[in-house]
Amino acid sequence: MLDHQNFKENLERVQERIDGAAFRARRCSSEITLVAVSKTHSAADIHGAYEAGVRHFGENRVQEWESKQAHVKDLDATWHLIGHLQSNKVPRALPIFHRFDSVDTAALAERIERAAAIGNCSPVRVLIEVKLDPGPSKSGANEIELPQLVEAVQRMPHLLLRGLMGVPPYFEDAEKARSYFRHLRELRDALRVQFGADSLPALSMGMSHDFEIAIEEGATEIRVGTALFGEREKA
Repeated sequence: MLDHQNFKENLERVQERIDGAAFRARRCSSEITLVAVSKTHSAADIHGAYEAGVRHFGENRVQEWESKQAHVKDLDATWHLIGHLQSNKVPRALPIFHRFDSVDTAALAERIERAAAIGNCSPVRVLIEVKLDPGPSKSGANEIELPQLVEAVQRMPHLLLRGLMGVPPYFEDAEKARSYFRHLRELRDALRVQFGADSLPALSMGMSHDFEIAIEEGATEIRVGTALFGEREKA
């Protein structure tokens, strides 16, 4: 159960870290969207986080979010799918998420496009996940194929491509993640030269242990769970 006072204090500390990183990078902290990673936390916890001021929430699994979403419909929040999405779950995911932050193949983008067209939806905001961690279990688009994927998604009328997302390998020393964040920004900047300066404004990168480095390297969205909600209980 969420301890509201602890959460409020955690949120204040996270905001202080955001402000500090933005100051060091000569950026405005208002440019950075905090996405609270609420996976494994209850609908009641989400209500508590909302009351504390959080407006963006990230969930990893469609089935888990289905079990909670009905209990938070009254909240004027933005719901992000940040985990890997299987194509067969797109029809279930589309009505319950506002943003799809982990699109990594043209086939998945096409599946979301078809479902959105059938549902006569407004354009769905998506990010392309780029594979930064070479581990075989990690998802993400191959950077060599990135221009073709961007071009394909931009042609889909029911999708609104806004940027890139990436997860570097985990390092105890967060500074070691800097080169990965910088590389993702450089990939995004090269794509903006190719597809237009106003394209792909968003960079979703950085989590609880390394988001300050990510902000210094240009993150516009950070995904924070543990630093807000505390350590997850181990089964």
